[in-house]
This record gives sequence, structure tokens and C-alpha cells, in this order.
Amino acid sequence: MLRIIPIDTPTLGDRSYVVHDGTTALVIDPQRDIDRVLQVADDEAVTVRHVFETHIHNDYVTGGHALARETGAAYYVNAEDPVRFDRTPIREGEAVAVSPLLVVRAILTPGHTFTHLSYAVESAGRPAGVFSGGSLLFGSTGRPDLVGPESTLSLARAQYASAHRLAALPGDTPLFPTHGFGSFCSATQAEGTASTIAAELVSNPALTQAEDDYVRALLAGLDTYPAYYAHMAEANLAAPATPPDLSLPQRADAADLRRHLAAGEWVVDLRTRTAFVSGHVAGSLNLGLDGSFATYLGWVIPWGTPLTLLGETPEQVQEAQRELGRIGIDRIRSAAYGDPQELAGPDGLRTSRAVRFAELEPARAQRPITVLDVRQQLEWESGHVVGAVHIPFHDLRDRLDDVPSGEVWVHCATGYRAAYAASLLAAAGREAVLVDDDFERARPAGVRLAGPGEQAA
Repeated sequence: MLRIIPIDTPTLGDRSYVVHDGTTALVIDPQRDIDRVLQVADDEAVTVRHVFETHIHNDYVTGGHALARETGAAYYVNAEDPVRFDRTPIREGEAVAVSPLLVVRAILTPGHTFTHLSYAVESAGRPAGVFSGGSLLFGSTGRPDLVGPESTLSLARAQYASAHRLAALPGDTPLFPTHGFGSFCSATQAEGTASTIAAELVSNPALTQAEDDYVRALLAGLDTYPAYYAHMAEANLAAPATPPDLSLPQRADAADLRRHLAAGEWVVDLRTRTAFVSGHVAGSLNLGLDGSFATYLGWVIPWGTPLTLLGETPEQVQEAQRELGRIGIDRIRSAAYGDPQELAGPDGLRTSRAVRFAELEPARAQRPITVLDVRQQLEWESGHVVGAVHIPFHDLRDRLDDVPSGEVWVHCATGYRAAYAASLLAAAGREAVLVDDDFERARPAGVRLAGPGEQAA
């Protein structure tokens, strides 16, 4: 009985996998909070004997080393990766007999990294699936620019070759990628939730386009990626031997929050943007748990800055700790939760405004308003509000002086990034209004947009 169980991390856009034959299990690309893997193994009544890494990850801290220590499993990492821990080295073409029924075969698939491996799993001599990490994804491939700009072109071409190598597997082989479900490690986002080699042969650009066309389109579609990625490879070469500490940090009160804010530390409100605009602690920043919280906080926070989490319940704070632990942010000074009015103290709660795009043109007809677009460059180039100022959300902290004075309406694609940007402006004493709306859906609502190549007024 073969079972393949994905463990989704939707906020980072990744999947880990547990594969077992009813008795013995292998795990591929586990994230740092390994209790999820251990729970699956317990629920399935199987023993984890083998842990495999497809590559040195850029978007999260691995849990492979910690899982191997906890279970006594063999930990397989490419022999060419210069890791600083004990592992079982594995190379191209090597096969690992997991059990009498399961065999794992390593396939060298460079492109996302130079040493990337995919793993073909065979059950009773038949292909059961290929675990492709950041190589061949659903309708896409892993991005080739994370190692460094000097390697991007060569890795893009290697990615094309690797995709074709995997395409030589039997057509009915199921495909199980690690990235592509929202991860910025993917060149484009995944299409669907399941696929096979045969399906990719007719839909994946890496397999349907000529190499030069694929490379040209791949490179043209690359935009910026989260700043915290710069710290992940180093963390994974050392690989933490323990999972993140999820015990509650010291509880903060209103006076503590004021001291932290006065010291330039970050106080992050985990509530939805709707709750935040209705009343929040002055100076706090809004990155809600209802979005890609860890990705965006890791992108904008100065690395190593002391952090206080502000939530409605202890459980909400612990959920945020789990998310942050996955990307190596453990320096959480304190937490505050409960009645927002009490947390605000004598200063009281601050409120702000949230509007829709349909309100923009009537408001601009009455008074001067700056429209601040905080989407990424490629989003901006695809079409933007005429007259808008463009500062990507991840650059805004260093470019506050570039925002014109007066009333500022801030938008992104859905409202999540704009909520952070508006809270950052408000913390700096600016009059910021959140446009909490869907940019694409609002296009016919009377907002005039500049098309690709058209200059904003």
C-alpha cells in the first residue's frame, strides 16, 4: 500500500511530502516545524527512516536535520553541497532501497540551483512519482536567478535541460514539486493542484517551447524576490538541529509597547486589515495572518530587528511564531494579545480609512490626492492608475521621503501589501488611506489606467 501525503505550507507556497508503504516512510523537503511531519507519521502508524532534500532552499529553513535527529533517519543531501553537518551524501543515479517495496532514485536536475536533485520513487518496480523540488513545476519551473545574477542565464538553460530530462520518465508518472503554489521560488505560479509528466509535455513552456524562446520568456518574467532569501542558504548549509521554539514569548502591556516603539523596534499587528483600520496601537504595523504573513514580513523587516507580535489571542501569536520560525525569525521579544483598547493605553486607539477604487475619481475631482501603487515592477508595467506614484512595498521604508505630501491613497493588487504600506506611512505621521480592493476587478469601475509602455501623468 503506497501512500503519498503532501504537507502544504500555503503561506510560503510550498509542499513537503511523506511517502510510505504502510510501515516505512520517507520524507522529502520537510520544513522547520517538524511536528507536522511527526503527526502525519503517527497518524499513519509508520516510521520515518529516510529524509531527502532536493536542494539548499532559498525560501525557508529546512527541518531535515532536526527531523533526522528526532527519528534516527538517514538524511540525504547532495554530496556536492558544502553543508556543515553530518549527512548521507547522495549523487546522480544513486538508488536508495527504502523498503522491499520502495526505491528512491536521484536525478541531477540543475537550474534552480547548481546541485539540485529530483527523486524518482518506484513502488514494486513501477514509477510512483517524481519529486521535482524547484525543477519542473506545474506549468512552470523554478526560478534560476537566486544563486546570483552571474549564473542566471546558465541556470536558465540548465533548467530547460533538466525539465526535458524529467520529461523522459513514463508519461503517467505523477509530478510532486516542492515549489510553485505561491512561492517566489517559482518563475510563475502553479497551474492546478496535480499533474503528470504527460500533462506537462503539452502545457509546460519548458517542454513546449524552443530553448531560446523559453529562456527569453523566463528571464523577462522574473521580478524581485523576498529580501530574507539572502539569509536562507546560509541557514540551510548549517541546518538547525532543533525545531523552532513555539512557547509564548514574554507578555507585553501598553507601557512595554510604547517603549518598544520609541526604541525603533517593530510592533506588528496580526489582525486583518479591516480590524486594524477600525482601531490599532499608534505606530504599529499591519501584516495580518490572513495573507502571506511570513513572506512579506521577512521581506520588509530589517533582519535581526527585535519584534513584538500583537494579536487577539495567544493562539494567534503562536501561529505567527510558527510562520516566522519557518524562515528563521526567532528573535521575538514579546507578545501582546487581548483587548486592543487596553493595549493602546492612555493614548487610545488610532483609526484610519479604507476605501474602494470606485471612490477614487470622485475624490480626486474634489481635492488633491496622491495615489501610491506599491505593487512590484512587472505588475506596474502591466497597467496602473494614471498619475500614480510607484514605490514597491518592499522599498517604501527607505523611500518615505519620495511620497508627496498630503493625502495618500495606497493600493496593491488585493489590499494586503497596501495595508502594510498604509500603516507604515501612518506610523511616520502621514495621512494614509488604504484602498482595500481588487485591482484587476476594479479596472472597469471608472479608474483610468495607463497601459504597458504608457507613461503615468
